[in-house]
Amino acid sequence: MYKLAIFDGKPLFADELCVNRPTIGNRSTFLNRVEKMLDSRMFTNSGPLVRELESKLAEYLGVKHCIATCNGTMALQLIMKALNLTGEVIVPSFTFIATAHAVSWQGLKPIFCDVDIDTNNIDPVACERLINKNTTAILGVHLWGRACDIEKLQSLADKYNIKLIFDSAHAFGCSHKNKMIAGFGDAEAFSFHSTKAFHTFEGGAVTTNNSEIAQKIKRLRNFGFVDYDCVDGIGINGKMPEVCAAMGLTNLESFSSSLTNNKKIYDEYKKLIAGLKGLSLHTYDETEKNNYQYVVIDVDESAVGLSRDNFIEILHAENIKARKYFYPGCHNMQPYISNNDTNKLNLLNTRFLSHRLMVLPAGSSMTIAQVNKVGNILKSIIGQSKLIKSKLEALN
Repeated sequence: MYKLAIFDGKPLFADELCVNRPTIGNRSTFLNRVEKMLDSRMFTNSGPLVRELESKLAEYLGVKHCIATCNGTMALQLIMKALNLTGEVIVPSFTFIATAHAVSWQGLKPIFCDVDIDTNNIDPVACERLINKNTTAILGVHLWGRACDIEKLQSLADKYNIKLIFDSAHAFGCSHKNKMIAGFGDAEAFSFHSTKAFHTFEGGAVTTNNSEIAQKIKRLRNFGFVDYDCVDGIGINGKMPEVCAAMGLTNLESFSSSLTNNKKIYDEYKKLIAGLKGLSLHTYDETEKNNYQYVVIDVDESAVGLSRDNFIEILHAENIKARKYFYPGCHNMQPYISNNDTNKLNLLNTRFLSHRLMVLPAGSSMTIAQVNKVGNILKSIIGQSKLIKSKLEALN
């Protein structure tokens, strides 16, 4: 059996293998764009590169409007501001904390909802139970690039006359019923952080087919300016700089090949994990587009004898920086855990998933050889799980 690094063995990888490392596209093409940007002295304020990126993204995603922002959290905040939301917004607890924080930053109250055990997305049935006179919106998250139950959520929004927003941070390049995720609900927010399947170093975007919302967001992201020296309300600086758009344009040109590589990595993991006791891979609908950026593993402690956290500890020692997603759930983090209403929540599926799921290093920067090494060490861990468990207990 392989001697594990956690027990004084040599780490399998000399350098850290992160969950998602950024792609950079064609380096010379990017640098050429940067040189032109430097020559133009146009670095921000919706310059030509940002406008080009917005146009090409709107075309790729099949939406009328794409408004580039400085990050994905700002994109969410701008949507909520443009929709004039008040009171409460229903949001899944099983998501990255930025989703809930974006709601709170707008002076709104996030109402945490449970998720579907199979899709890991917000549960429409649980969602409807939370709607009351103070509810002004539902904020769904397309987790792992798998679309929410959009039709049921839209039906709820129509029934109760509330807004429907989507956090699409995981879902660039993904589809729902053969339509690209981007044009659903009132608006969608994308993150183009460097760990995403498509990135602009740091950045984000709002996509919508509603021209009125789009115009409001364009004003809001630029301090509220409607003209050169005319402001019609309180805005903020949410603009994307030109250098980020340069990276986005370069990555967009190679995005198709990145997806192909992502799929190869995912398929290799799928083959390796299929026979491993106690581990199961979250799969994707092959009839829909997915960016295959997330290799999500469910750890069944009762079958393998080791917990998800045990696996994380062991893998980290090998420089395989697997991640817990999304532990312990937003409602169990500050400031929300201190709220008495939040403490009454009984989000059983969120709790179940947050203690079992881990995400393995993947993406286009990974190689098949690296995936096989990760697969082999998972096999080795399972093969000596009883011995590992006893040693870990002795260490602790």
